[in-house]
Amino acid sequence: MATPPSSATPPSSSPFRTVAVVGLGTMGTGIAEVLARSGRDVVGIDISEAQAARAAAALEASAARAVERGRLTEEERAGLLARVRTCADLRAAAEADLVIEVVPESYEIKQQVFRELDALVRPDTILATGTNALSVTRLAAESARPERVLGLHFFNPAPAMRLVEVVSSVLTAPAAVSAVTDLALDLGKEPVAVGDRPGFVADGLLFGYLNQAAAMYEANYASREDIDAAMRLGCGLPMGPLALLDLIGVDTARTVLDAMYAASHDRLHAPAPILRQLSEAGLTGRKAGRGFYTYAAPGSAVTVPDALTPDPEGAGLPGRPVRSVGVAGSGTMASGIAEVFAKAGYQVVLAARTAEKADAAKARVGASLSRSVAKGRLTPEAAAATLERIAPTGTYDDFAEVDLAVEAVAEDLEVKRQLFATLDKVCKPGAVLATTTSSLPVIACARATSRPQDVIGMHFFNPAPAMKLVEVVRTVLSAPDVHATVREVCAKIRKHAVDCGDRAGFIVNALLFPYLNNAVKMVEEHYATLDDIDAAMKLGGGYPMGPFELLDVVGLDVSLAIEKVLHREFRDPGLAPAPLLEHLVAAGCLGRKTGRGFREYARR
Repeated sequence: MATPPSSATPPSSSPFRTVAVVGLGTMGTGIAEVLARSGRDVVGIDISEAQAARAAAALEASAARAVERGRLTEEERAGLLARVRTCADLRAAAEADLVIEVVPESYEIKQQVFRELDALVRPDTILATGTNALSVTRLAAESARPERVLGLHFFNPAPAMRLVEVVSSVLTAPAAVSAVTDLALDLGKEPVAVGDRPGFVADGLLFGYLNQAAAMYEANYASREDIDAAMRLGCGLPMGPLALLDLIGVDTARTVLDAMYAASHDRLHAPAPILRQLSEAGLTGRKAGRGFYTYAAPGSAVTVPDALTPDPEGAGLPGRPVRSVGVAGSGTMASGIAEVFAKAGYQVVLAARTAEKADAAKARVGASLSRSVAKGRLTPEAAAATLERIAPTGTYDDFAEVDLAVEAVAEDLEVKRQLFATLDKVCKPGAVLATTTSSLPVIACARATSRPQDVIGMHFFNPAPAMKLVEVVRTVLSAPDVHATVREVCAKIRKHAVDCGDRAGFIVNALLFPYLNNAVKMVEEHYATLDDIDAAMKLGGGYPMGPFELLDVVGLDVSLAIEKVLHREFRDPGLAPAPLLEHLVAAGCLGRKTGRGFREYARR
């Protein structure tokens, strides 16, 4: 639903004809623009006259850009600006039907604003806080009209982001919630009703994930660039977590996490020490010109090289020559990986337990290539040449001359160990042996061989031909030239390689699955519905799928297995699988593949 044009007028039934916005930072200014575009009169108030003037200038610039892009007429621009006035006097809110405060995230500052408003506004005026971290109930309790206080959490940038969380406390009157929900709909937003707890839905899930990413970086487990690339390419997110922390503000993230931890006492919400260190050093992100990354100037979105920026030349130890590749397995992942290598010009031996299974896997590659030809992504000649490079076989003995052997068999440690013991016997000396496991210890596969230095992880993502990411997983025994070999191969097959160590979940799953598990816990606690949580993360976080959509696609049994591995590795109570997830798996409700998971699906 699009934001209403500035020529719109509020419905005659709307109780909110005049709205005051207190606090004219980026968020407050954006909210003022959204309200003015809907035809309402807006009073923008900031304690700083200079900030109020900057907000007015920002609104003028935004309206001018809208005219340039054909989204507003000159007449509509003039009308929008005429409906907004800015000042530095809170008394200007006296006649407002609704007041939205967006002042700094501090109880003392917000409570002072609410106390002054209590003495100024009409008895029927609704007071809304834009907090994303503080208790709405605590703020309401300090007011003389707690039944008319609620939360109205917009997302940044307010004109573009469709999600609005409408937060009610135990004191809020249902009529106030209903009126503000109708306002959000009239503004062209998607309101989600939530209860009062730090972070609400979107930030409650988002900030735990961001905190884990910061801790991962602080532990030197992976570089900032690799963490961010892994989550963008592996999960389809618009930004990596460390870049997003810089955009939000490292100090803001620390405040939100402090509030979440105070309420949950969950170690996943305890702010990573690096957030305190950066905040206290004034390295708060884009607004300061430096945070996890360094920027061209304060407020700039352009990153510039610094001491931590990797060498673009990537000079280092050369890898071993790779001309032929063996792929072990007959499932979707194995056939997809075989396709990727064959497209890049490698001779591929595709081995399965039987010749029939290997032939079926090659046929699957052929079908995939045919789809690419039909979509114009591949010529018939290139598809035929690719398929010709794949030699199916029912015996691993045919791996005798491959330079790189990649296993993509069942995610079962004993099965993989047996396979690696076989590869150790049949592959020539110097061949690199790689596992595509997403959750099992690579070192366990390596120790099943007499050459653990030649074993490494290459975690492809499904579907392998389409997904650009490969997590390159080094064990403590992996030889440096083996790592170099896999990095060179990834470049040749046009995949983005990220380096990480051999611990549960690597980068992507270690950050993704606790987030999914926490979403399940929200439903268990009846805090929000499946639909509202999915909508919140898609609209507020830019996720391509909501957590429950994704769980049903991945498979609840697969998700539960990964959660168990993470919990067993890190021994953190917060990583324990949600009981609801365990119950659904026990009932055979595994997601789309069984027709029922968190939702029900039509049988094919």
